[in-house]
Amino acid sequence: MSATRRITRRWVLLFLAGCFSAHAQEPNQTQKQSESGKPPVWLQTSELPAQATESDSAKKKPGLVKTAVNWFRRTDLPADLQVHGFASQAYITTSDNDVFGNSDKGGSFGFTEAGLNASVRPLPRLLLSAQVLSRRAGEGNTGMPRLDFGFLDYRIYSHEVNQFGIRVGRLKNPFGFYNETRDVAFTRPSIMLPQSIYFDRTRNLGLSSESVQLYSDAAVFSLGTFSTQFGVTLPIVSDKDTESSLLAGLQRGQLNREVSYIGRGIFETNDKRLRLGISGIWLNTSYDPNSKLNDSIGPGGLQFTPIFLSAQYNAERWTLTSEYALRHFKYDQNFGVRSPVNGLDFYGESYYFQGEYRFTPKWEGILRYDVLYTDRADRDGSDFVKRTNGVGVAHSRFAKDITVGLRWNVTPQFMLRAEYHHVNGTGWLSTLDNVRGSTHQHWDLFAIQGSYRF
Repeated sequence: MSATRRITRRWVLLFLAGCFSAHAQEPNQTQKQSESGKPPVWLQTSELPAQATESDSAKKKPGLVKTAVNWFRRTDLPADLQVHGFASQAYITTSDNDVFGNSDKGGSFGFTEAGLNASVRPLPRLLLSAQVLSRRAGEGNTGMPRLDFGFLDYRIYSHEVNQFGIRVGRLKNPFGFYNETRDVAFTRPSIMLPQSIYFDRTRNLGLSSESVQLYSDAAVFSLGTFSTQFGVTLPIVSDKDTESSLLAGLQRGQLNREVSYIGRGIFETNDKRLRLGISGIWLNTSYDPNSKLNDSIGPGGLQFTPIFLSAQYNAERWTLTSEYALRHFKYDQNFGVRSPVNGLDFYGESYYFQGEYRFTPKWEGILRYDVLYTDRADRDGSDFVKRTNGVGVAHSRFAKDITVGLRWNVTPQFMLRAEYHHVNGTGWLSTLDNVRGSTHQHWDLFAIQGSYRF
């Protein structure tokens, strides 16, 4: 009997242990099945189940930026509200001269861009959009947030590929291929745009203005689409870089905003391979001297009327782009005989040739030759030196830039870039970052940049 009891007791214990073991393994059944049916190793991480790809570190509480981005993605925003942002940081070092900070003194992290934009469509034909930008780039841009653009867009007519509308507010100036999207590093072909066309030292003047613009898109038979924009503007001229560039740095007063005009037309084939554009600006501004500071410049006026020609060809792996500008400067006779700009009437000329090659969807290279002449009749600056009695610097009147760059799209949201510039001349350097007469004609620039967007 004692033996029978011992055997019975062991069977009961084994039965209870088995029940406990089966119950403990039941929650892990799904995990074992997923391990046995594990997908092939060549699948991307994003294609794997969340439990299979999540590590212990990934399960930790996300950071502030990631939390905000995830909130915008999950939340149903009203009236088609869209919110996007971007940020980029660059390191620049130069062999001589300064670009966006003291780059000649061991390099500089002085080039930073960050922006936040939003758009909402309260009505099917009405769009409201705005962007706030912080840009730190040398003495001319201290990083103070400013309204980059903010406008109302009403589409008056829309039918298939044909549309016509009006925009009112602070608008991007429509010229060339890159001006309207130059803020976001992802939309630029390089860290620095070709400076012969898209001057960074007069960026605020060229980028946007208070404006009323009419726009249209129309089909050209079965060949493609012709897009036009025309605007009446009040240019932004109240910044140090613009005043210094237009008035030779001798001003004590301020430039005034005058009614100006801008227009652009772009033809694009249906397959997006060929793009041709023409842009024009009629910019008017006047100067008010400061009598309290013994201003040497009188109350003169200036007309700046550039014309831009643009062409681009896109293939599967490569893109060729070229733009040409003829820039007319006309100063009246009211600046005074002591002013070096009094009565000046000349044409500047600039152009670039650029090739981009996409090695893979993630890797892209660029090669560019960029040329600027402040005065096309004085390409080497010798007449400028004579006119200023030897005070002026000849190489400040031109710049020839050879650029080689590489882009790595790490993810759709994060990008890294590196580029090298070999420059002859200082025609597009900021006079706020460099002391007059101390610049070097031949110099090199190396830059790397990281950019993020959401």
